[in-house]
Amino acid sequence: MKDYTVQHKKAWEYNAYDFWVKTVGTPKERAIEDKENPIEMLKQYADYFDSYEGVKVANICGSCGKKAIPLALLGAEVTVFDISEENKRYAIEVADEAGVHIDFEVCDIMEINLQKYTEYFDVVFMEGGILHYFHDINAFMDVMKGLLKPGGKMICSDFHPFTKISDMLRLEQPTMSYFSTDIFEAEMAHARFYDAEIRKQMPKCHYRKYTISEIINSIIENGFTLKRFDEHPSWDDGRLPGEFTAIAKKEYLK
Repeated sequence: MKDYTVQHKKAWEYNAYDFWVKTVGTPKERAIEDKENPIEMLKQYADYFDSYEGVKVANICGSCGKKAIPLALLGAEVTVFDISEENKRYAIEVADEAGVHIDFEVCDIMEINLQKYTEYFDVVFMEGGILHYFHDINAFMDVMKGLLKPGGKMICSDFHPFTKISDMLRLEQPTMSYFSTDIFEAEMAHARFYDAEIRKQMPKCHYRKYTISEIINSIIENGFTLKRFDEHPSWDDGRLPGEFTAIAKKEYLK
């Protein structure tokens, strides 16, 4: 595990379980919400799934299970890959309360057990802004391709690269040149919700943000066929792009 990944693990295990309870409810409360309308809990991502029943989904950096559990309720066989034991604890408790099963592998994404999971999944799914945690996007995309069966689909939704030059999502992270390739240190995503004294104690993360062309080219150059690229408005200002979703297929060998 690389030094920066160790740091990310510390950040994402800092009071994470209590954070989820405080912000999205106890596992029982969250499970009730998930069960009421799992499609609604998937939000815009539901549009990118062709089906759910029996579909094997790898939820990359799936955090507290906020999308994994709705997928499981719809019949998908979900495996979450995430670096945080605290996230796992919350997700498993919510799944138990919801009456569904999810698998949860606590690991460095770049060290996923490919002996076990090579060409195992029908769908690889990520959302919520994760690409900036990985300093080599080509290596990351190579792992994603390895997880997918031939004919499988990658749903990659992330923060729009314009966040490099504007804090349009109010994440309170530094801005820079759009074309910067620098790795920079900044607070983890939840730090802004804590009091100043606690924020000072929280471990920081080391990020690398990418341009649109870097993201698209990494998908293409790692053997995917890009099928669709959608841009979504910022939740703070609808005039600006806030997120994107790339849909890519791993083609069958000819």
